[in-house]
Amino acid sequence: MATRPYSESLERLRAAGLRPTRQRLALARLLYGRGHRHVTAEQLHAEALAATVRISLATVYNSLHQFTEAGMLREVVVDPARRYFDTNVEPHHHFFMATDGVLQDISGKDVSITGLPAVPAGTELQGIDVIVRIRRN
Repeated sequence: MATRPYSESLERLRAAGLRPTRQRLALARLLYGRGHRHVTAEQLHAEALAATVRISLATVYNSLHQFTEAGMLREVVVDPARRYFDTNVEPHHHFFMATDGVLQDISGKDVSITGLPAVPAGTELQGIDVIVRIRRN
């Protein structure tokens, strides 16, 4: 039995508690159709336009933030002007190739962190994100 092109995206959105609008379905299909990846809002917007999805950059940003809040994506901030959205939501870290602007996953098992200070009273540790910045010679 053949599946409909948007059935996986539809299920993913419903499981996250998000209403499956036409634009969310199209973005989810673009995001998750090629395995784990890292994209900026501008990259995803360009992909959507190339796929003849009529959508504004503001809607792409809003949808990415909604997907992140729903646990479908992780936001990776490499500097104040550059944010990536990661489809791999499992605990892991990243190499950031500064010369190319490319993120690459590092398994959470390959990084150990020791000597963390105690968190302030009334708070709890939510997570640790390590970004290893590299550049080509």
